[in-house]
Amino acid sequence: MPAFDAGIADQVIERLAGELEQSFVFPEVGKRYASTLRANRASGRYRRLDTAEAFAEAVTSDLQAVHQDRHLKLRPPEAAEPGAQPGPVRGPSPGNAITKAGWLADGVAYIDFAGFPGNEATLTALRDFLARHGDAETLIIDARGHRGGGLAEMDMMFPLLFQKEQVLVKMDTRLAVDQRGGNPFEEGGTIRKEQAPEGVVRRVHLAVPAPAAGKLRQARVFLLTSGRTASAAEHLSLSLKRTGRATLIGETTRGAGHYGFGADLGGGYSAFIPVGRTFDPDTGEGWEGVGVKPDVAVPADQALDEALKRAGVKPGAARDLASL
Repeated sequence: MPAFDAGIADQVIERLAGELEQSFVFPEVGKRYASTLRANRASGRYRRLDTAEAFAEAVTSDLQAVHQDRHLKLRPPEAAEPGAQPGPVRGPSPGNAITKAGWLADGVAYIDFAGFPGNEATLTALRDFLARHGDAETLIIDARGHRGGGLAEMDMMFPLLFQKEQVLVKMDTRLAVDQRGGNPFEEGGTIRKEQAPEGVVRRVHLAVPAPAAGKLRQARVFLLTSGRTASAAEHLSLSLKRTGRATLIGETTRGAGHYGFGADLGGGYSAFIPVGRTFDPDTGEGWEGVGVKPDVAVPADQALDEALKRAGVKPGAARDLASL
């Protein structure tokens, strides 16, 4: 790890404070974050530290003490991903994020996602899966290890799962960020803008059925969740739960409900800046810090067995996941 440089740390604090003040999803919280960071810098609190890692941990702790946000974290130089560029966070990996997929039993299709990177490898594999399993009577989507990403995979599945157009969730982005082109969601198709309170830009995510009807629209859907199910996977969870299109089985999700972008703060330091929130159109509530509760609460490692039981698959009759 590079040696800790107090001068660089001062610059990082000012850049981070500025980003939070200008871009954080809740303007008043962003101001409080910035005030706290600047006050701590002025007191010499961060200059007493001796490593970049300790500095990053102290800043993160101070921010979380002001207002908890599961995405907000200062990353020291060694934590930056090689080749990573600042910008909207789209997904966790450049490769195929489908870890297992296939028939678990007659009429029961299964697919396990590590994330929604929106890349060609994952979308091609998902397109092939949906084509080969289009006559499934039961679809099990495993999001227990899902780390987040974007909307592309959802927008490929939802047209085949929904019989009519439905509002899934709503998303508010800080106006100042939207005006700078920092909105991570492209309008058109499944994303539409609507009237919003002052200071935010509101968009609606829709399920838009495909023109040709398919059997998956009648399929029973189970979504498996765990305490590690995060971010875009929670967007998926809330969308399927509130519309009644799937039964969620497992544990309450992680509670990382805000979206945003990665900011380069100089000196190798970076931070994820939450600039918007996703929420339930009926209640106005999101899942930041609280997660999405399952319909059927069981330990995560028992969620698949519970889904198979509800699908009518006898114990021991399902194929081993290792064979998929």
